[in-house]
Amino acid sequence: MLKNFHFVNNRKVTLIIVAVVLVIGILSFIIRGFNIGIDFSGGYEATIDLGEPSSDQIAEEIRKMISEDEQLGSKYVDNITHSENSVKISSRSELTAEQQNHLVDLITGAYPNADKEVDISNISPVIGTKMIWSALLAVAIAVVLMLVYIAIRFEIASGVAAVICLIHDLFVMLTVYSLFQIPISLSIIAAFLTILGYSINATIVIFDRIRENRSKLDREKFSDVVNISVHETLGRSFNTTITTLLTIGAIFVASLVVVIAVPTSNLDGLRDFSGTLIIGILAGLFSSVFLSGMLWNAINGGKVKDKNAKKKAKK
Repeated sequence: MLKNFHFVNNRKVTLIIVAVVLVIGILSFIIRGFNIGIDFSGGYEATIDLGEPSSDQIAEEIRKMISEDEQLGSKYVDNITHSENSVKISSRSELTAEQQNHLVDLITGAYPNADKEVDISNISPVIGTKMIWSALLAVAIAVVLMLVYIAIRFEIASGVAAVICLIHDLFVMLTVYSLFQIPISLSIIAAFLTILGYSINATIVIFDRIRENRSKLDREKFSDVVNISVHETLGRSFNTTITTLLTIGAIFVASLVVVIAVPTSNLDGLRDFSGTLIIGILAGLFSSVFLSGMLWNAINGGKVKDKNAKKKAKK
């Protein structure tokens, strides 16, 4: 299908797709916003050993118990999961010391075998704000270092093109988080950095082929050099992506099946993380194949900056 597609001359198709994604993302950010998780918004998490096998029914009983309690209420149980003999309760509302003691009494009163030494941790919104800034700093440092590396290995135009591609990939992932209201937790940083590394690697493979070809094809237009180079690496780009998706896809499907079968399992985070990675990998494939070379050509003005080409022109 892409055999006769010119990745630079047909840039309007690419730009239309990018524009559509951009509009959808911005509208989603404005209308739906983001589902900020406890890691960033603050709240509490409590893990309680019941001293007996837990189940969906027990988890639902505890949810109802907390929701109907006068000192607590439904706002203190946003999510509840279970595994083996324990249940994990989480909420965006912090517990006072008195409420913590009351929660323990409430659970141990209903389940006599439950361990009274309950692991309860409050996460302050201030800590969440620091986490957000630390996360943004980590991503910013990664992007800057990549820009420097690519600018040194190739040229500044290619570095700028690569950074724009990375921003595109992160924007696509944020759009998915907003559209599907996936809770934004610390795992988003791992997902972002994973996609940054994956996408930049795919882009560098194409840039390296462009660098090789612009000395061999010194009489060709830079746009044609870019197009030839992308076509030569197309098989590698798709094969690598498919291989990666098979692994991540298997994890996503397995965790999805478990979450559907056992709604209170602890695998919803793995499902969201792997699902977002799939979107990020596809976005990385698109940006590296369709965007990277085209942007390098646009920023470079279509000129081949090659010493060998200049020497041959003089001769």
